[in-house]
Amino acid sequence: MNSDKVMLIRQLKLQLPKGKSAFLWGPRQSGKTTFLKKLFPKAVFFDFLLTDLYIEMVKTPSLLRERLLSIESSPQAKFPVILDEVQKVPQLMDEVHWLIENTNFHFILSGSSARKLKRGNANMLGGRAWQFHLFPLTFREIKSFDLLRALNHGLLPTHYLEEEYHRSLKSYINNYLKEEIKEEGLTRNLPAFARFLDALAFTHGELVNYSNLSRDCGVDAKTVKEFFQIMEDTLLGTLIYPWSKRTRKDSISSMPKFYLFDVGIAGKLTNRCITQEKGIEFGRAFEHYLLMELLAHRSYTGLDYKIQFWRSKNGQEIDFILGDGQIALEIKGSSRVDKKELHALNVYMEECPSRKAIVICNESQPRKIGKLLLLPWKEFLEQLWDGKIIG
Repeated sequence: MNSDKVMLIRQLKLQLPKGKSAFLWGPRQSGKTTFLKKLFPKAVFFDFLLTDLYIEMVKTPSLLRERLLSIESSPQAKFPVILDEVQKVPQLMDEVHWLIENTNFHFILSGSSARKLKRGNANMLGGRAWQFHLFPLTFREIKSFDLLRALNHGLLPTHYLEEEYHRSLKSYINNYLKEEIKEEGLTRNLPAFARFLDALAFTHGELVNYSNLSRDCGVDAKTVKEFFQIMEDTLLGTLIYPWSKRTRKDSISSMPKFYLFDVGIAGKLTNRCITQEKGIEFGRAFEHYLLMELLAHRSYTGLDYKIQFWRSKNGQEIDFILGDGQIALEIKGSSRVDKKELHALNVYMEECPSRKAIVICNESQPRKIGKLLLLPWKEFLEQLWDGKIIG
């Protein structure tokens, strides 16, 4: 696939007041480096994936300060200094802090995880830097968006573009999800973590059962919870918690659900291949993809609304609840939604009236059934990014 048919301008608006610094976090291969080089083509750029640069900065962190002070009067100094994969060199954070306090330099510190910095008690700049996140590609960033391609390839830019995406997904899982977790010392028990990933593939998007996972991984439930924390800290997934408000009749589940950061990675872990827009596997991937859009939208717009789910004791469930219950979303992958499929949403609306109740589906035209609005998924996403769903 030709790249000029895919990339538009990224939805993230990294706009900083004069002199302000920022962290930019995002999973590996989400496009952080490309994004920053395009946004700041004249900036001083330190890439710590370069072995020689990495080694010399680890050995002598003061080199950063010395090199920057030598160009303090140059035109380059007015642009932010970019430190890419900064989590690999936590020793630099004190130097960055000093330069912010004592010079006119400002920084964009990008990386795939703040966990190593925090665990090593690195200087996190005490609120002097804003936080931004870059997600996999979204609907608005791809010309001629291909849903099946997105569900199979995933939405990391290179994976979406490639025809041989299977090899890239496999490499990502083996070389990053396992090996780099080990290299960064995020877990001492890599075999158990590998078993955790295998078990996670078959419970993805379902209620997390720590006891069952601990048995499958051969570790205690506390360690399983730590594995989930690693996944969240390294931006490889997110836990979605149940909506906490009690209804009059049924109390909701207290267990969260876990979703990986990319629908293609999730599919590769289960060797899933979706060939048509119907069926159980399509429905699960479709739900996961729409969550990815919601997570990116929440971050890029700065709205920071809650994303939760609702589940009653008898198993009735609503996929996503936005905000403090204002919006209920039910995801249906079918091209014709039957009224019987909307029972849970009607029950929820009776018990917890929301401002909006939307069924996101694969139908060709919107329609309304009682209080429920059925929207084709493309129309829902257009309205979401236009600020018409939540704002």
